[in-house]
Amino acid sequence: MKEHTNRLSSYRAAGVDVEREEKALSRLIETASQTFAFVRDIGQPVLPIGFFANVIDIGHGTGLALSTDGVGTKIIIAQMMQKYDTLGIDCVAMNANDVLCVGARPISFLDYIAVQEANPDLLDQLMRGLKEGARLASVAICGGEIAQVREMIASEREGWGFDLVGMCVGHVPLGRLIIGREVTPGDVVIGIRSSGIHSNGLTLARRVLFGQQQYTVDTRFAELGRTLGEELLEPTSIYVPEVMEAIEGGLSIKGLAHITSDGLLNLLRLNPEQADIGYVIDQLPPIPSIFSLIQRSGNLPDEEMFRVFNMGIGFCAVLSESDADAFQAIVKRHGRESMPIGHVVSDPEQKVVIRPYGLAGKGSSFHKA
Repeated sequence: MKEHTNRLSSYRAAGVDVEREEKALSRLIETASQTFAFVRDIGQPVLPIGFFANVIDIGHGTGLALSTDGVGTKIIIAQMMQKYDTLGIDCVAMNANDVLCVGARPISFLDYIAVQEANPDLLDQLMRGLKEGARLASVAICGGEIAQVREMIASEREGWGFDLVGMCVGHVPLGRLIIGREVTPGDVVIGIRSSGIHSNGLTLARRVLFGQQQYTVDTRFAELGRTLGEELLEPTSIYVPEVMEAIEGGLSIKGLAHITSDGLLNLLRLNPEQADIGYVIDQLPPIPSIFSLIQRSGNLPDEEMFRVFNMGIGFCAVLSESDADAFQAIVKRHGRESMPIGHVVSDPEQKVVIRPYGLAGKGSSFHKA
């Protein structure tokens, strides 16, 4: 059993080869960036590819922020539970939170649903979640697409197979873009608590919990206070209301990071041209029970856990120390928990150091410091 455990102790062993994906992605980005030259006048991208969202210039000092994402293999958990009415929240969250990271207010959302067949009950449940996500993010769902592609979709339950992807649009004054250009040593990193696993790392979680340990979605754990399936389906938090209030309230927010795959390494996506900036994480809230359960069940090292999962922090703001308390007060008014988790340092190696766990990371991986 120990040998089997070790074989599963990474995202790659579970079927997600991040390194190979990054190599392929670099080629895609190179090709996609060449299309910037096709734009004449209105619509020119103002950022390179690689930020949480890109922004195009639509004239009169206004930028249109764009992002697209799906919910990954969280869909398989929904199929195991035969419960689909929260996945739409995840889909809106994954996109709206990314648009938020450039300082843009999300305003519109589009969905793409690929299905084995046009199952009215399935589509109705998905739409209920999308509607709730739109309410939480204050966006309008202005259209979408349903494609029946039976030959392309597998499913835990015949006739209920699908994929769900979204695209979010936001607007931002070009003079108020937040991309990390003003981040300086001494700035504070405020972390906002996640609601749990969100929509990343489910492939590894499923392999460990359902494959290796043979738990089911109905298995109960005292530390979770509900079934495993219910915990894994907890919707991704949408941080739009509190962050937009802070932005529009004039706080000196210099960087915003949605903590998804790669965990706190996402902080390094803030203006990567700043070659002398790094981040030191001094403290973290207690790790949510779901992550402790996954780590214990799979004998996973801290390096892998912090690379794959959010570990309890779903969103970060980097701002001047003088505005840290005001930002936390806004977050609290919106019913969420936040805390200072670290600070910005001068670091030519551009690392994220997580002191409580003795980790240092750059690129897409952590190692023991």
